[in-house]
Amino acid sequence: MNANSRRYSLFDKLIQNADQALRTLVPGAAQEERPSPAQQRPYHELNEAEQKHAAGLMRINHTGEVCAQALYQGQALTAKLPEVREAMEEAAREEIDHLVWCEDRIKDLGSHTSRLNPLFYGLSFGIGALAGKISDKVSLGFVAATEEQVCKHLSQHMTSLPVQDEKSKAVLLQMLEDEAKHATVALEAGGHKFPLPVKLAMTAVSKVMTKSVYRF
Repeated sequence: MNANSRRYSLFDKLIQNADQALRTLVPGAAQEERPSPAQQRPYHELNEAEQKHAAGLMRINHTGEVCAQALYQGQALTAKLPEVREAMEEAAREEIDHLVWCEDRIKDLGSHTSRLNPLFYGLSFGIGALAGKISDKVSLGFVAATEEQVCKHLSQHMTSLPVQDEKSKAVLLQMLEDEAKHATVALEAGGHKFPLPVKLAMTAVSKVMTKSVYRF
C-alpha cells in the first residue's frame, strides 16, 4: 500500500494536525513554495508612524492566515467526502505561502506577529471541525464566506497602507487573487451560500480580531 492510499486513523489525523499547528504558530517553521511578491518591488523608506501602521495591517493579515490554516485543518479532519477533505488540505497548503509572506514582511517592518495567534488558531480549528461535521456543503460554504471576508480586508488594507509601501501591497495583491479563487472553487464544489445575517455575524467577529491583533 502506498502512502497516498493509506487510510489514517483519527489519532493519526490528530498528530498531523498538531504538527501543522506548530508549523503555523512557531515563527519561521513554515516554508513557502512560491517566492514572496515583495521581492520584486523596490524598497522605499517609511517613517516611524507609517512603519508601525503597515506592520499592524500585515499582522492582521498574518493572523488571518493563521485562522485559515486552522479552519482548513479542522474541516479536513471532519469532512465526509474524500474529495472535499483533499480540497481542504490543498487549500491549506496554498495558504502557507501567504502565511510566510506576511511573516517575512512583518519582520522587515521591524515588528512581530500577534501574540493572540494561538487563541485564534484554536477557535478557528473548532469552527472548521464543526462546519465539516455538519456537512461538506456547509463546510465549503463557510470557506467561501470566510474568503469573501478576507478579500474585503485585503482590499481595505491596500488603500490604507502607506502609498510608498509597494512591498506590502504586492503581497496583498497576490493574496487577494488567490483568496478570490478559493472562494469561487468552494462555491463551484457545492458550497452553501450563507444568508446575509450569518455574513453580518462573521463580519462582527472579524472586527474583534482585527482590532485586537492590530496592536497585539
